[in-house]
Amino acid sequence: MTSSSTNVRRALVTGGAGFLGSHLCDALLGEGYNVVAVDNLLTGRLSNLAHLRNDSRFEFREIDINHAFDCGPVDYVFHFACPASPVDYTIHGVETLQVGSLGTFHALDVARKYGAKYLVSSTSECYGDPLEHPQKETYWGHVNPIGPRSVYDEAKRFTEAATMAYHRYYKVDTRIVRIFNTYGPRMQLNDGRVVPNFMKQALRGEPLTVYGDGGQTRSFCFVSDEIDGFLRLSKSDEHLPVNIGNPSEFTILECAKRVIGVTGSKSTIKYEPLPPDDPKQRRPDITKARTLLGWEPKINLETGLKLSLDYFREAVAQDSPARA
Repeated sequence: MTSSSTNVRRALVTGGAGFLGSHLCDALLGEGYNVVAVDNLLTGRLSNLAHLRNDSRFEFREIDINHAFDCGPVDYVFHFACPASPVDYTIHGVETLQVGSLGTFHALDVARKYGAKYLVSSTSECYGDPLEHPQKETYWGHVNPIGPRSVYDEAKRFTEAATMAYHRYYKVDTRIVRIFNTYGPRMQLNDGRVVPNFMKQALRGEPLTVYGDGGQTRSFCFVSDEIDGFLRLSKSDEHLPVNIGNPSEFTILECAKRVIGVTGSKSTIKYEPLPPDDPKQRRPDITKARTLLGWEPKINLETGLKLSLDYFREAVAQDSPARA
């Protein structure tokens, strides 16, 4: 049974108060869904959903999905619950492993119970410090299973395995998206990821922290492009992983310089030792997304940084008392 008998589709978004989860809620409402977002607020924030408070088609429930849960019939389950930033998954390592395992099973159980379609957020971290470049979905990865990043990497790798098991053994209609570096409004200012770190430091006039020599590469996708990819994948019949990310590759040093330019900051750059297991290069091969979904990103890095600037300015202003 699904909610289709009401003629209005109903979607469940786990991690709905997070950066990507909240943008996904907006997009699903725009697609005509009724949306129920669940989040235990470990890293998610209600402020990300404040603009939906008076929308009768939207519902928020504070739920820890590491315990079995049921929000009633749904047509689609979008499983996006997981600490995703280095700061968050380093502090909440056990919780990250739990939501990737227990939480994934419980989200899949909801989809199985109601015959709902299912899409799970995975990550380019499944490729680890890749020996293949750019990374295709067929690449099995080069991951340290016991290193400091392993709580996130292995949580997501297990998430993918569980999702494929429910598809193969229980015929759940599943999809897996592998997300590369994404940025934009609603990111936490202090979450340790590249763009928020650089934006915060540049807007405060502080030196931008670059690890190693800054030669390691990342591929940055603006959030609206990323969400468009999710929606296209959700409507497809593809069950194997699909990379959704921007294939334009930048060194970390180049990104720092772009942020300084966009913000008009007088900040300099300081160098710190490279963290353990930090990937040296990261770039998606999006041939599959282009072919199957007709998707590719439209917003380049400089434009995306400009679109994010007002949000980060406000976030820095609100965060300023904490500097005292």
